[in-house]
This record gives sequence, structure tokens and C-alpha cells, in this order.
Amino acid sequence: MGFESLLGNERLKDNLRRSLQRGRVSHFYLISGPQGSGKRTLANLLAAAMMCTESEKPCGGCEGCRKVLSGVHPDFITVDDPEKKTVPVDLIRQARADIYVQPNEGQRKIYLFPRGQDMGIPGQNALLKILEEPPSYGVFLLITDNPERLLPTVRSRCTELALQPLPEAVLRRELERKFPKAEPDTLAAAISRSGGYFGQAVKLLEGSEGLQQQTVDFAKAFAQRDTMGLVRVLVPMEKWKRDQVIPILQDWLSILEESLACRAGGRAISELARTISASRSSADLMAAIRQLQKCVEYAQGNISPAAICGYLQWALR
Repeated sequence: MGFESLLGNERLKDNLRRSLQRGRVSHFYLISGPQGSGKRTLANLLAAAMMCTESEKPCGGCEGCRKVLSGVHPDFITVDDPEKKTVPVDLIRQARADIYVQPNEGQRKIYLFPRGQDMGIPGQNALLKILEEPPSYGVFLLITDNPERLLPTVRSRCTELALQPLPEAVLRRELERKFPKAEPDTLAAAISRSGGYFGQAVKLLEGSEGLQQQTVDFAKAFAQRDTMGLVRVLVPMEKWKRDQVIPILQDWLSILEESLACRAGGRAISELARTISASRSSADLMAAIRQLQKCVEYAQGNISPAAICGYLQWALR
């Protein structure tokens, strides 16, 4: 197994292999990269490697590796509360106190912070106190898609592992393996829009395959300038709850933004976006995008779905 399950990033993986073979492990790693770049995969592999009992680390087969990779190792601890916008400082303080308790069964005690960019200043300062003099067995893995939001004093104490885009040939090969029925043009569009990151390309392709019926019907009606078709889509949505309406409106926004990019010479993943771009002008698309953005803001500001859908029947006619 080893680090091969992390796509690309060969230099980074080689450096980690050499460090692990020499027994050189940092107390603090900052794993950075855009969404979908493989940050969580790297964090799990690195934690497994540090718990691995074999010579080739991570082997993927020993008890330490298996427990880390299945999320049940008692010494691999996630510090987060996904329901909170900011990582609570109390959780960071608890981790800071807990690290002085010896590991249960591993050689090290590893703390994973999956939302480094969402740690507030108090939380980062709390973390700094332990980063200055951690116990010999203590390791912190901090994941972030925006290193600039971290204090310079935090970044200065870390070994930064920055994930890079994949070569196009590697990305195409993996996407063809995962989406064997996808059209070449669709794959090419996903590769172009993903920035070279596998996770982002997968999300784009899965999103294009899993569109809800309201989005399909909206796109067809908008492309055909079918006012009554739009009404038939919007009227039933007047009785929905706001948390049902908002994701649909955001899907519509994505389709129109993709259509606009297609008109500007970009590649569209969705066949619906290509259809819209062929039938509606850039001015039409920009106007509709502004209206939908306004309606998302209205919905998030507690305006009723009935009022929003009524407004869209008039604005998109």
C-alpha cells in the first residue's frame, strides 16, 4: 500500500518515505491544498505510517495501520466540531491537556485538526502553547485549504506539506477508471475546471450525473424560453421549506455559470449547460445569474419560498 494511494505528489511522498526510514518525524505537520487535493488522504497515510510496525511505512497491513485507516485507533484523535463554524477553543484546550496522557497502544499520540483555517485566533494561540514544547510522542496534523489564515507563529513551527495538481495524464487515467461511461468532452471539461485536483474533478462529474428533476426541467425551460415551463417548475416549490429551496437555487446558479463560461470559450461538463449556452446570450445568462444570486440571499435572509418563486416567475420570464 504505502503512500501510493495518494495520487501524484511524487517528490513529497519520496521525502516522507526517506524521513520515516531515518526515524525523523516532525511534531507538527501543516497539510495544505485546495478542496479535493487529497489532504485528508495524506493525513491518514502519514498517521498510519507513524503507527506502523513494519519497515516499509505505512504497510497498510499491520494492526496500527489498519486501526488508523479504519478510524478506530485510540491514539489518533480528531479535534473538531463540524456543527460549529469555528473550531471551539475548548476542544483545542482539551487536546492540549490530553496530550500529556501517555499513548494507549501506539508509539505516538496524533491529533488531527481537519479545519485548520477555521481555528480562531484564541484557538491558534491555545495550540501554540503546546507546539512550543510538545512531549516526545506528540504529533499534530493540521489540515487547511488556506494557510494564510494561520498565524505566522503557528506556520513557523510546522513542516508544511503542500499538495500539488496532478499531471493531466494521471488525472485523466483515474477519471476514466472511475467514470468509464463519461464522454471524452465531459472528462476534458472536468479536468480543465478542476485545476488538476482529483477530488474536485470527481465532485464536478458526480454533480453533473446527479441533478434533481427540478434542475433538469428548469434548464430545459430556460434554454427554450418556455415561460409556462418555468411556472410549472416554480409553482410546486412555493410550498417547500427554505432549506429545500436554497440547494436547488444554487444548482441552477451553477448550471447558468457553467453555461456562461461555455459561451466565453470554456468547456462545460453538463450537457444541459451546453444546451443553454447555445440558445441564450451572455447578457441573458448574466441577468439570470444576478436574479438567482439575489434569491439565494433572500432565502438565507428568511424570505418565504412562495415569495421567492413568485419573484422568479416574473424575473426569468
